[in-house]
Amino acid sequence: MADVVTCFVRERGEILLTRRSDAVGTYQGRWAGVSGYVEGDPADAERDARRELREEVALTDADLELVRVGEPLAVDDAEGSFTVHPFLFETGTRSVTTNEELAAIEWVDPTEIRHRETVPRLWATWRRVAPTVETVREDRTHGSAWIAARALEVLRDAAVDADEWDDVAETVRDLRDARPGMAAVENRVNRVLAEVTSSAVTDSDQDSASTDTLPDPDAVVDRAIDALAAAFDADTEAAETAVQRLQDAEATAVATLSRSGTIRESLAALSGTDEDDPDSGDPGPSPSALVVAESRPEGEGVGVAEWAARETDASVTLTTEAALPSALATHDVDAVLVGADSIAPTGDVVNKTGTRVLALAAREIGIPVYVVAAADKIRAATDGKSGRDSHPAETSPTDAVYDGDADIAVHAPTFEEIPADLIDGVATDAGLLDASAVREVAERHAEYAAWDS
Repeated sequence: MADVVTCFVRERGEILLTRRSDAVGTYQGRWAGVSGYVEGDPADAERDARRELREEVALTDADLELVRVGEPLAVDDAEGSFTVHPFLFETGTRSVTTNEELAAIEWVDPTEIRHRETVPRLWATWRRVAPTVETVREDRTHGSAWIAARALEVLRDAAVDADEWDDVAETVRDLRDARPGMAAVENRVNRVLAEVTSSAVTDSDQDSASTDTLPDPDAVVDRAIDALAAAFDADTEAAETAVQRLQDAEATAVATLSRSGTIRESLAALSGTDEDDPDSGDPGPSPSALVVAESRPEGEGVGVAEWAARETDASVTLTTEAALPSALATHDVDAVLVGADSIAPTGDVVNKTGTRVLALAAREIGIPVYVVAAADKIRAATDGKSGRDSHPAETSPTDAVYDGDADIAVHAPTFEEIPADLIDGVATDAGLLDASAVREVAERHAEYAAWDS
């Protein structure tokens, strides 16, 4: 039995499907991931996966982040017997160059696999590396926007495989329980089910012969796909709002911390015109300097600083949270830009620990603080609660702070609350919101949650 790799490459929720050409020995004309034979030890199949990505679509290690390695699965049919080793990679580019083994490529939602003539068991192979509830629950590396996108993918795939509506509803409840502190996860999966159930009730009212108002799981699949695309657009639009505010303020020196995809998108946009649209005009002032706090104890800010040094023209300074007050002053910072894990109906913001120190230091020397986040990160206003007590006590690994033998307790919360009076504006896909506008969004999110009442 031969060993082969199948690589799924994902960008903004869609994956790269390839159609095999007449130059390959098996499954000619069939759709697949990026695939090829394992030439060495199957235990080191990742090496073969990366080789096939370089050879077939010209994606290098610099273009790729390995997200997940799936359990191998067996394929046995008329064209041969194979052990398939699945891999999932994330990329930030759709610029690929194919070799003679591929007749065509397309970026599609993974559920399109079900509608194509593919190599055997391609959907089962995808499911071996697709996001799961555990992915949402356990991820401590990515920001909440990334995790919320994965939650929508989990919902979509669960609806594909669901036998009945109750299976879909239970998946949503599991996702909400997985990360109760991440409002975007809860709001986005709630919106999908709220809209689908509302549509089912409407259809039932119009059809007097119908007595069952429970929607078909396939309706959830379609709506989750739309919601996933909208989620990526929302993050982009929130970044655009932040960029416009910074440009209006002529802020050319910006401070931030931690790891947020929306912040990175904001800084990239602030750095110059869109490379895909060179005639887009003068983007306004570009950041001359970026001050990045390292985000102790796990150091997510270090990666942000490294990225900014590579991808922007700004001079980049990495500092500690303790040194932020002096760093803000000595580098003449004009504005602070941070992400958010969630935003309470009161306007209070929950974000990575260290954000409050940054906001307090900025307030002390008169620097405005802006939060950039999709409006879906605003927590639902339910039962008159402020949302302050709804964020779980997630903590960083103890040994990231102290791994010695002394009897020392460690206090390392992952998130903290920043009072609304330290925030000068919330930049969202719905514009720059003040406290009253935040409350209106929170009330709308409460209506989505009512599907489960």
